[in-house]
Amino acid sequence: MPIVRPLAERDLPEAQRIVRSAFGTFLGLPEPEKCFADRDYVYGRFGAEHVEAFAAEEDGALVGTNFATRWGSFGFFGPLSIRPDRWNGGCAQPLVGAVCDAFDRWETSLSGLFTFAQSSKHIHLYGKFGFYPRFLTALMARPARAGALPEYSRYASLAPEGRRAAEDAAFALTDAIHEGLDLRAEIRTVAAKGLGDTLLLWDGASRLGGLAVCHWGPASEAGADCLYIKFGAVRSGAGADERFAALLDAAGALAAAAGMKSVLAGVNLAREEAYRQMAASGFRSDFQGVALLRDNRPGFNRPGAYVLDDWR
Repeated sequence: MPIVRPLAERDLPEAQRIVRSAFGTFLGLPEPEKCFADRDYVYGRFGAEHVEAFAAEEDGALVGTNFATRWGSFGFFGPLSIRPDRWNGGCAQPLVGAVCDAFDRWETSLSGLFTFAQSSKHIHLYGKFGFYPRFLTALMARPARAGALPEYSRYASLAPEGRRAAEDAAFALTDAIHEGLDLRAEIRTVAAKGLGDTLLLWDGASRLGGLAVCHWGPASEAGADCLYIKFGAVRSGAGADERFAALLDAAGALAAAAGMKSVLAGVNLAREEAYRQMAASGFRSDFQGVALLRDNRPGFNRPGAYVLDDWR
């Protein structure tokens, strides 16, 4: 049985190799270790204020990793990666247990994950810890479109006091969608690690209509030539569809300004209005996975929630 401990900085090169080889092997790639060569799921998360990283070790060797991310009252985990030669060797369950313990310590009211919808093995594993498969999540892409960005729309360009105000406005927006949902640490991490920027759409001087935490570049989670919306949302209620359209268009303009060719975003199909609007506006599905939620709770995967994410 492996020992589970905190992931250390010295582990990062091997941790990244395990993530790439594990997913590449599962996907049947001819050169598994080249999987995700244009993006990163290890260095960008390690040491972030809202992430705990775990290592599974056997006989002094790293055999698996997992990451728990906290967005306020909501937590999710992944990527869970086991060295392929240790598959079916009892390494995965302790790593799932470790992130579940983190959720309990954080006192999250909701927790989940994203996995391969076709894999009964994955669904069975996570089911042991109370995670239940619900709706599919589609990863959808649309070409970037050049355009003018509204004033004060980029978090990275704001002065410190402006950043604090933007973070508080972001929390007011997300808390109204799901009590305690908080992206402030994610916003700060993207800026601090140079992973991209956060797009802000204002209704007046201080009321936020929408936001999108965006990644781009090889050090990020985006992939080549792509702006990836790790999380996006608009204020609920009357006019949400118009705010959502404006957010998608602004993301396309930001992608073009950053030299990216496309915008990629995940949307859970339970958020039916958001999904239908994306499809109608030219987004097309690249891949579909399934969202699992602990205790089979819907959370903010529900109609009326104009939210973008995929919990990878």
